[in-house]
Amino acid sequence: MKRLCFALLCFTVIFASAQDTEDSKSLYVKGNAVLLPVGVLNVGAEYQLHNKFTLQADALVSPWKSFSGHQAQLYMLGMDGRYYFDRAFRRWYVGLNISALRFIAQKPNYWGEGPYQLTPDSPIYNKSDLYQDGYAVLIGAVAGYQFQLSEKWNIDLFVAGGNAQSLYRGYHEELGIRYDELTGWNRSGEWIPYRGGVMISYKLR
Repeated sequence: MKRLCFALLCFTVIFASAQDTEDSKSLYVKGNAVLLPVGVLNVGAEYQLHNKFTLQADALVSPWKSFSGHQAQLYMLGMDGRYYFDRAFRRWYVGLNISALRFIAQKPNYWGEGPYQLTPDSPIYNKSDLYQDGYAVLIGAVAGYQFQLSEKWNIDLFVAGGNAQSLYRGYHEELGIRYDELTGWNRSGEWIPYRGGVMISYKLR
């Protein structure tokens, strides 16, 4: 985790030093065409810092209290620093991402039927009735490919993953009680894919 934070800091310094004195830098606004049909809003803006460097800010909102029988309320803000191998907004790129997440959702390992028992003396619950309510900070890498449809329109294919550090409380959906039998917060850290899709981008300038 410390190495990821150090790498992110170094990348930020590189981006800051990469800005030049050009008067005209491109700016695109974009939306995720993969998530929109399922009622999840993911929008962003990508700004050119240099001929090969860009900075993107984006937001994701999933308001679903029930999605295929699972809690799926997600509210995420993130920022990418991107390096393009060709030039900004064209072809392959890699970068670093940092995101903050507020979630009321079921972790994937709680999907489906099955018994859950915290300790031998604890009640036995059905895993599908349990969900987590908390916050996370995610730091990772992003990679993708962007190609031009026309003078104003681009398509951005991307995926991102990394380390998630979470603080959360565990609840039983029907009973409204904590299944984890704690008064404070749980903490977890895991390596996961956490962003991806197909962004349709429009050039504002």
